[in-house]
Amino acid sequence: MNNKIIKRESGRKTSQARNVNILQGYIKNADASCLISIGDTSVVCTASLERTVPNWLKGSGKGWLTAEYGMIPAATHTRNNRESSKGKQTGRTLEIQRLIGRSLRAALDLNKLNEMQIKIDCDVLNADGGTRTASITGGWVVLWLLINSLLEQKVLEESPILNQIAAISCGIYKGKELLDLDYFEDSNAEIDANFIISKPSNLIEVQATAEKGNFSKKQLYLLTDMACEECDKLFEIQSKAIKNEK
Repeated sequence: MNNKIIKRESGRKTSQARNVNILQGYIKNADASCLISIGDTSVVCTASLERTVPNWLKGSGKGWLTAEYGMIPAATHTRNNRESSKGKQTGRTLEIQRLIGRSLRAALDLNKLNEMQIKIDCDVLNADGGTRTASITGGWVVLWLLINSLLEQKVLEESPILNQIAAISCGIYKGKELLDLDYFEDSNAEIDANFIISKPSNLIEVQATAEKGNFSKKQLYLLTDMACEECDKLFEIQSKAIKNEK
């Protein structure tokens, strides 16, 4: 562990995450929706049901979940052209939406979806680091809201949800382990890591990359502990959001 003290631009402590707020029912026409804000990062998450599955699953009795991810043009410091105007998605977008889909499928027993498909859409309104982890955390909330609605409507007989899922970024910046990187820290970090965690503190996926140099097992363990501790807090925030509590 590095005992070096650094001053974060946000004034946060090294193990302090940004404020999190989840507002459910943000999109009126969606089957389930929320706006998740983590610091200055804001993502609209929606969940929709399709009463069909991909061809390769037809007749299997299993359902499916997939995700789409994108940024509005003004989400970043300089305007991004819509990917639809380019005729294709970038590699980064494809990688992120596959991560969201994998992470949220880990929350489900697909055999209980009765050959129906859930689509999670994550649209970034403002990007200040951690958009993929915010999408996963908000994505689980809208997944739960949709499943709960399907149970109330008797479309499903029992809940397919197995786990509560949340995600957080960590990294090493100026030689110091930090929790919840904002854009400035993320773009200048020596080590960038994303943790997807199920309750209670089981790892779903870890993405850890040395942008500059390398990192030790001890540092990875420390980042993992920081992420697990923060996800415990995110689980509480999610639980309040699905109950519509303040």
